[in-house]
Amino acid sequence: MLLRRERACPIPNETDRVRRIFDKQAPKYDRSMARFERLLFSGNRAWACSRAGGDVLEIAAGTARNLPHYPQSATLTGVELSPRMAELGRRRAGELGREIDMRVGDAESLDLPDESFDTVVCTYGLCTIPDHRAAVREASRVLRPGGRMLLAEHVRSPNPVVRAIQRLLEPFAHRFGGDHLLREPLEALAEAGFEIDEVNRSKAGFVELVAAHKPH
Repeated sequence: MLLRRERACPIPNETDRVRRIFDKQAPKYDRSMARFERLLFSGNRAWACSRAGGDVLEIAAGTARNLPHYPQSATLTGVELSPRMAELGRRRAGELGREIDMRVGDAESLDLPDESFDTVVCTYGLCTIPDHRAAVREASRVLRPGGRMLLAEHVRSPNPVVRAIQRLLEPFAHRFGGDHLLREPLEALAEAGFEIDEVNRSKAGFVELVAAHKPH
């Protein structure tokens, strides 16, 4: 009896999968994100970006929603995995008359020199970067000694009821949005050698604002 050989199905690369998700979401991303921000994240982008200064790198820069919140004196570079999101970011920069070097790239492996930035910013991005610890290590590598990392993220809640709901939703969020609900960036920052300067939590602890710095 002859058996038909089954063609091997390659396991999709998680980074490629996340890129496809955000390429598809790009046209409606700003509209859907605006709803979440009104309900849960109001003021958080401004909190993070207003503290940035000097040569600033934003990872997972998306459609450049943060642009209005940066000081005019900052020199901006953005890295975004999705080409379609990055193109919308360039368009926003043009509309605002704000310069940003918007690049398509992977935050886990930045094509940027060591110690070339004063500040790294990430808002609601560490939740979707497949290896967020690698991204934090890369942020440390490209920061100058004493440089700051500023985060606004949704994280694993310390509240047991909220955390239980997050556990239930996690498989669906990851499958359809590439989103992880149970991460805690403070752990990744500590592993990468950052020193934590400020932590603000809200919304039962699942929204977190963090300012940290790379030691001299």
